[in-house]
Amino acid sequence: MGDAAMRSHRKAMVDRQLVARGISDERVLAAMREIPRHRFVPASRLSMSYSDRPVPIGSGQTISQPYIVAIMSSLLSELEEGSKVLEIGSGSGYQTAVLVHMGLEVHAVEILSDLAEASMARLEELELAPASLRVANGQEGLPEHAPYDAIIAAACAKRMPVAWSQQIASRGIIVAPMGRWRGQRLVKWDEKDGALHRSDVCNVRFVPLVRG
Repeated sequence: MGDAAMRSHRKAMVDRQLVARGISDERVLAAMREIPRHRFVPASRLSMSYSDRPVPIGSGQTISQPYIVAIMSSLLSELEEGSKVLEIGSGSGYQTAVLVHMGLEVHAVEILSDLAEASMARLEELELAPASLRVANGQEGLPEHAPYDAIIAAACAKRMPVAWSQQIASRGIIVAPMGRWRGQRLVKWDEKDGALHRSDVCNVRFVPLVRG
């Protein structure tokens, strides 16, 4: 499938899956119109690149449904350019690319070294490399660059890891799926006056947050 066809599929994805469902943040829409999502999926799944569903990427992991990527990115839309973000579970690197395109300083962790190496090479080629990408246990966050203006996770924990609450900045944001395999909720926490205030966003289904 040629570049023109992929651009057409990408435009249709944004118009039909995102805008039509109420995604309106222009930084998010601009990123998802521009970033070649098909570069982040295996060649054997190329036809699924712009479909309205998650796509397996190997090692038991997936690249999230475009709408979910857009929702999670939009929850960070109040952040100014240059704000520091910790991404837990960078996987294919697609969400990373969206956040970098939005002008955020992204520090990513991925527990699977093969995914981390492949995604970093891809992001560098696309000139969307994060400030750092480490092979590390997401449960522990990334203390050397803390505090973060936001933490965003693409893997589900039964409860928030203590390290995340310790590494979030004053008035920061945490966005993550929480719960068990069935009954997961996408949750946003806002830090105010030393406390985290929870808001449930929607039902989701993510792979579990792997313990190192």
